[in-house]
Amino acid sequence: MTTNVRTRGGGPATRRSASRRSHGEGPFRYLSTGAGIVLLGIMTAIAVFLIAEAIPALRANKGDFFTDLTWNPNGDQVFGIAALAFGTVLSSAIALVIATPIAVGVALFISHYAPRKLASPLGYLVDLLAAVPSVVYGLWGLAFLVPLLRTPSQWLNEHLGWFPLFAGEGAIGGKTMLAGGIVLAIMILPIIAAISREVFLQAPKMNEEAALALGATQWEMIRMAVLPFGRPGVISAAMLGLGRAMGETIAVALIFPATFDITFEILTPHANSIAANIANGFGEITPIGRGALIASGLVLFVITLLVNTAARLVINRRKEYARAGA
Repeated sequence: MTTNVRTRGGGPATRRSASRRSHGEGPFRYLSTGAGIVLLGIMTAIAVFLIAEAIPALRANKGDFFTDLTWNPNGDQVFGIAALAFGTVLSSAIALVIATPIAVGVALFISHYAPRKLASPLGYLVDLLAAVPSVVYGLWGLAFLVPLLRTPSQWLNEHLGWFPLFAGEGAIGGKTMLAGGIVLAIMILPIIAAISREVFLQAPKMNEEAALALGATQWEMIRMAVLPFGRPGVISAAMLGLGRAMGETIAVALIFPATFDITFEILTPHANSIAANIANGFGEITPIGRGALIASGLVLFVITLLVNTAARLVINRRKEYARAGA
């Protein structure tokens, strides 16, 4: 059955029947549902594989897996994840703190400040930076950034050594947590900037024009109309960048000195991460050592899952707050 309606010109127009419209809705619903089920199945299969491969090594471990600071599964089979998990979280946090404000500024400049002739090439450049291989960032950090940071690191240690992050004695600079965090920040900055830019471009134009019509400056309009709208998207972009930083392997493996210490002194050569340890140790391992590395990968999998779950809860709360205030 069809229904005749009038167009703007007054002529008849035929609307598609409900039965014809429903022909496409059913397959699409089944396809999207199947895609979601496949994704959950893949995640479950990964988790099951990690657990199954890690159990033999965990049973053979003679130390405490969660608190031990030693990693020697090929020798006396004593290994723990504490130092590696700490280094993973700290380096990723440093990268996120450095990259997020800069990325949001870049996104705002491209979306609301830059002329169109400049905004388009700059947007393409940001997208291209996100596609640069991680080994390139790692080699750049090892050859250029690490030597460059020696003098600033010594200055920070001399003048701000009272602060735990900049404290430390002995060797200052070189392959440090700060160098690794900066490299990770440069790696995740294009991802956060690209996603934030697209979110800011979706801000309602009516809200922006209304703010400007009431006499708001450009920054006041952005603060009142753009940033509140884009906050959930920025959080999502930051969490995506955080996941990239946590799982980065080659770049941090080239920079971190592969020590097993828990310290907040980011200017001393004491740094390591789960991904870097897997990359450095996978080539020469026994079956127990392989299981130990897989067990550390399971911990990284859980940490990433918890971080993304927390981010999703924050985003949902923001959306409910925005709807309540609308």
